[in-house]
Amino acid sequence: MSDLIESPATTDDALDALVAEAEARLSAAPDVTTLENEKARFVGKGGVFTEMLKGLGRLDPEARRTEGARINAAKSRFEAFLKLARELLARQQLDVKLSAEAIDVTLPGRGLVGGGIHPVMRTWRRVEEIFRSIGFDVADGPEIETDWMSFTALNNPENHPARSMQDTFYVDIDDPEGRPLNLRPHTSPMQVRYARMHAERMRDETGASRGITDIKVIAPGRTYRIDSDATHSPMFHQVEGLWLGEDISFADLKGVYTAFLEAFFETAALSVRFRPSYFPFTEPSAEIDMRFETGPLAGRWLEISGSGQVHPSVVTNFGLDPEKHIGFAFGSGIERLAMLRYGVDDLRLFYEGDLRFLEQFQ
Repeated sequence: MSDLIESPATTDDALDALVAEAEARLSAAPDVTTLENEKARFVGKGGVFTEMLKGLGRLDPEARRTEGARINAAKSRFEAFLKLARELLARQQLDVKLSAEAIDVTLPGRGLVGGGIHPVMRTWRRVEEIFRSIGFDVADGPEIETDWMSFTALNNPENHPARSMQDTFYVDIDDPEGRPLNLRPHTSPMQVRYARMHAERMRDETGASRGITDIKVIAPGRTYRIDSDATHSPMFHQVEGLWLGEDISFADLKGVYTAFLEAFFETAALSVRFRPSYFPFTEPSAEIDMRFETGPLAGRWLEISGSGQVHPSVVTNFGLDPEKHIGFAFGSGIERLAMLRYGVDDLRLFYEGDLRFLEQFQ
């Protein structure tokens, strides 16, 4: 082979012998790596055919054309055989793979395992079903909100200490009007949006009120806060309720929420109490506690929701007249409801993706 490299002017027999040697080496290659190494030996940067073509520069023009044609013809034969060798090796490897992964058609078939609804989503649907049955609409809205919608409209102005109760995640960019954007810390912004749309529908073309009609809505959805432990998650689900009208009182709040709890837990053997508290968007405000009369949690008071009469400033931000519209609002954690309904003591279990845990609810 070295003699051929040194002397570009070769005989046909020598070129035939070179091609035969190359074909023998390619045929003997047991795998792709060896095959590609043999290819480099003959047509790589320092390969035999490559060096022979480089040596043509030492010949006169006529001899260069003749020898170049003969060498290129031999090189083409090599490349054609290389293509065949690659295809053969690929088929052999495929045959080996198919033999190793053969399917025994006599084995019983594998049935598709049916999926199921996540317990949190199951709880969400149940909450919607109950409130729809007593005349509440269901609102939806964006999860990235303006600072005004998340806080200011809810009587929680900038730098107010109560904002730390709903500390949230902020987005790096502002909205087109330069207002800060955040991942909503509660679903109250959906109540604001729904009430403002309702207020627009209540006005005629002159801007005068067409009369008072009730706003009766729940707003379920994902919310985000900087909080994480056995009963809190940075992302969680909340359902808020709002009922505004001419004469909606705290007594209506107690009646509606108690009826909801009895329907949700499918028992009347529970007690409900309203404990005074503080929220900037309601006045007066109360925490709602419940106690089961029977079962493993019997006798224990459990905090389940925040609530209160909607603050007049918030009603004004809704675009409504607080002298005419009065009502209540509440907010409950959907995970908290699911934990009580299914007897789960650590909220984080819902999001670990452990099928052994999730399959219990199907």
